[in-house]
Amino acid sequence: MEPTFKYRARPETEADEESALYQINLHREVYNHALTQHYNPAPEHDKPSYTTLQNKLPQWKRQWVRWADAHSKALQMAVRRIYWAQDALDELEERGHDVGDLKWKKPHDFRSVTYNQSGFDVDSNTGRDGHATLWLSEIGNFDIEYHRPLPDDADIKQVILKQEKSGKWFASIVVDTEPDYPEPPELSTIDIEDTVGIDLGILTFTHDSNGLAVTPPDFSEDTERIDKRHRELSRKDHGSNNWEKARRRLAEAYENLRNKFKDFREKLAHAYTREYDAVFLEDLNTRGLLRLSTNGQNIALMSWFETIQTFKRHGRKNGCHVITVPPEGTTKRCAKCSVETKKPLWVREHSCPACGFEADRDRNAAFEVQKLGLEELNIDYSLDVLLGLGESESTPAETVAAVDTLEVSASHVAETGSLPPRDARRPASPYAG
Repeated sequence: MEPTFKYRARPETEADEESALYQINLHREVYNHALTQHYNPAPEHDKPSYTTLQNKLPQWKRQWVRWADAHSKALQMAVRRIYWAQDALDELEERGHDVGDLKWKKPHDFRSVTYNQSGFDVDSNTGRDGHATLWLSEIGNFDIEYHRPLPDDADIKQVILKQEKSGKWFASIVVDTEPDYPEPPELSTIDIEDTVGIDLGILTFTHDSNGLAVTPPDFSEDTERIDKRHRELSRKDHGSNNWEKARRRLAEAYENLRNKFKDFREKLAHAYTREYDAVFLEDLNTRGLLRLSTNGQNIALMSWFETIQTFKRHGRKNGCHVITVPPEGTTKRCAKCSVETKKPLWVREHSCPACGFEADRDRNAAFEVQKLGLEELNIDYSLDVLLGLGESESTPAETVAAVDTLEVSASHVAETGSLPPRDARRPASPYAG
């Protein structure tokens, strides 16, 4: 396993920044040449391998002399990016997206350079807390904010230097180490009380089977700021210095929005995977929902796919089973008797006409997700206990669950990095045994 540590970086001098931009552009030229002259023109069934294109680099450097200014291993990584990008397109296609061929990279689309195995040096012994220096061959020196030290036994395998659209520089350091992650518990030892089903939504970002609903972050200030900076940019002469300043301010506003939501997702996933032994989520087809829904902007903003990946990553770190289940029918089916009932979006309560089970609409869906997850892991459970109904006998008219929901704002999770105490969100059913 190769963890990545991302740090804010600053060039020591203007010359170092100019060298970095020059090197990035050289790598862009090599990438575009390999892509448009060799990879894309080849038949689909006979694409050149990475080794084939890598072996052409010495010839290209003799033909275009300035390409010899780049570090040889870094140039190999520029060629390898073609295959990484193709893998990413293939994955998007598997998830239902319409994808085409890889395209020629313009300067604003190619913003990083990758050094693999050699051509770099990281020195954290600078005598300053939270400070390290990064040296890159053919570029120079960058200061990095060393807020999180590398593991003592880490072997640095790769360094990626990137300039974001806002103009900020970041260094991502990939290390080869074995993280000391706890092993997830044996399935036979998991108690139902230590599992949770989570329904992902828009009105509430997550609504779990224990009655905790987390509202999505408030993006209104960020979206208003973005709209304002779009207007400011539109009033500038394209390509002028003022236009460039406005463009960077707009990019910074988008960056702040992404970072805010990413921070919320990370803390939410961390809190759930620390508290439970198993977390069950819907494997949502975001692309399909975007096509069918008139609420596409909000669906895209929720970043459900990234949320699921974040939960899986934190599950590995915290020793928690994170399982995705098919989402089809979880909203329609009754969690108690599995009878399907169509409900328009404005109906927020589930009331089953067949068995009388009542619950919040999203919590009923979370119960369904939890049931599917337990069945996926072959964990035995009592349905009445799962739904908070106890083991007592009751008639269909009496079989109801507590509909209480504890709603927590995203700011609570983002600020504390934790969920409320479990007892506070598990109201006892009047029919519990």
